[in-house]
Amino acid sequence: MLVISLGGSVIVPDKVDYKFLKRFRKIIARYSRKEKIVIVTGGGSTFRRYMQALEKEKLDEKTLGLIGMATTKLNARVVAGFFNKTGEIPNSVNDVRMALRKTNIVICGALGFRAGTTTDGNAAEIARQLKAKLLLNITNVKGLYNRDPRKHKGARLISRISFNEFDMIARRIKYHAGQHFVLDQKAAGIIKSKKIKTVIISGRNIKNLERFFKGKRFVGTVIENG
Repeated sequence: MLVISLGGSVIVPDKVDYKFLKRFRKIIARYSRKEKIVIVTGGGSTFRRYMQALEKEKLDEKTLGLIGMATTKLNARVVAGFFNKTGEIPNSVNDVRMALRKTNIVICGALGFRAGTTTDGNAAEIARQLKAKLLLNITNVKGLYNRDPRKHKGARLISRISFNEFDMIARRIKYHAGQHFVLDQKAAGIIKSKKIKTVIISGRNIKNLERFFKGKRFVGTVIENG
């Protein structure tokens, strides 16, 4: 089983990325012939647009979190539409488990409000409970860098890192709703404790994503035992 955390900023970078979702559907449909797949959609830039306005009103973290959760479910519905899925969007891990009995592809957003976690954490929790062999985080950057690539031109992509090293980096970052870090603190803790191999890869380079699914060399970050 493969669990995918699909970043909201990949689904809707500015407007719904029709070309990406068409090709993504093709890749996933092919891969799902031999493997069950759970896709967990984030809120991404859509949520951050809401948050920028709402923070001016100094709304509490829970209110922001509930709005973020709703945004992830909207994105889940959009992605589900590309896969011709019109049924209910799962609201719990048990809902996901039940849906997997009927289909090889299940799409959901946030699984209820949980303080201090994003859909990355939800995806890691699904991977833990359903014993997935891999967690794939599709985001809008190539992977984990030694420094923020948006601020430092000389930032270096880290192709491989251990669970412990990654967890230490994640813990140094203070959580906030709509955070940009490649994987949240909750997810980092889960993959470390359960040794769930995790790959961070960009959704902007669809050919690179295809190489990953074909088992070829790809550009990204692999988190595993050191």
